[in-house]
Amino acid sequence: MAVNSYLKLGQKPDKTDIVSVLKIVPAKGIILKECVQEIAGESSVGTWTEIKTLDKKTFDKLAAKVIYINEKTGIVKIAYPIKLFEKGNISQLWSTIAGNIFSMKKIKDLKILDITFPDVYVNSYLGPQFGIEGVRKAYGIKNRPIVGCIIKPKVGLSAKETGKLAYDVFVNGADFIKDDETLTDMEFCPFEDRIREIVKATKKAEKITGKKKIFAFNISAPTDEMKKRARFVKKTGGKCIMIDVFTCGLSAVQDIRSDRYGLIIHGHRAGHSAFTDDVSMLAYSKFCRLAGIDELHTGTVVGKMEGTKKEVIEINKFLTGRWGKIKPVMPVASGGLHPGLSFQLVKILGKNLIVNFGGGIHGHPDGSGAGAKAALQSIEAASKGISLNTYARKHEELKKALKHFKK
Repeated sequence: MAVNSYLKLGQKPDKTDIVSVLKIVPAKGIILKECVQEIAGESSVGTWTEIKTLDKKTFDKLAAKVIYINEKTGIVKIAYPIKLFEKGNISQLWSTIAGNIFSMKKIKDLKILDITFPDVYVNSYLGPQFGIEGVRKAYGIKNRPIVGCIIKPKVGLSAKETGKLAYDVFVNGADFIKDDETLTDMEFCPFEDRIREIVKATKKAEKITGKKKIFAFNISAPTDEMKKRARFVKKTGGKCIMIDVFTCGLSAVQDIRSDRYGLIIHGHRAGHSAFTDDVSMLAYSKFCRLAGIDELHTGTVVGKMEGTKKEVIEINKFLTGRWGKIKPVMPVASGGLHPGLSFQLVKILGKNLIVNFGGGIHGHPDGSGAGAKAALQSIEAASKGISLNTYARKHEELKKALKHFKK
């Protein structure tokens, strides 16, 4: 079977095809057209040489099709027949779309920019259990971003100290708090002790404020252990678990989602740059939505983490939009945020957002409680379209935060 049979330039993909958009830099002496045909073959029915075991009927039914090549930009599109994929199997999807192709000698550099899926494939997954509507209902918040907080220092506090800090932040205005991505079951802060202390603190804060409060407990571990931890969170009265989606793997996420614990799944993208240099965060966010994440870190634009305005807006637009029958995902902005950035952040990314403050709360000159108040005040101002400086005239905590973080 001649390799050029993969070329179907200008042909429209079938309605049920999965289409991958890639950017390719060929190795020295190799032309782009040769590269993309090799990728199409390697990721569908081909191999490095012609083989007698591949007949024309099988090739025509299962071969990937190269439908677009831009010689200037190196951007190409490959359409894959849906029969190449096992529905509902995210591992097999990943192995097909992004398997051996990154190891091919004829390619100097390769990045998957985007992947589009037909509804018939999307609907084979459970997707998020709660989605944006369910998440907002759980928080009891309709028309503004959710104010989040990360426990700081990242690690080092005992279970009791963490519970005390969580109460202080919750009672002063935060809607949501999460473990740091590196905090799991540590000698200085055992997982089960931490859950007990925080659930107790959360219930106390809810009783005092009359508002719903949610804490995301980091259950990241081998899958069996994650399940054990999720069950403990549920039994103890928690409402949300956090998974480091890149380090734990999407099959593990899908497995946790399939068990239907009735817990919001908060997806942290720790380590994403090790992957997203080769597979864009937009493409990976689609995998996360299929796997069943309810809340996903996507970037801040104005904070300390990478991600251009265009990239983050595109990711958030996808996560919050319609996609087959599965529910939308709540985007999370986290990393280097403080109250002085809230107006700009909300202007860029909108109100359908969880805004996570770490040092931006705990670094307040009057402590974490005042920091939580300032964070909420900044989000209230941004949601109402009132400048932070104007709002700060009647809100002392915000006023001090703006002065402090301006340094």
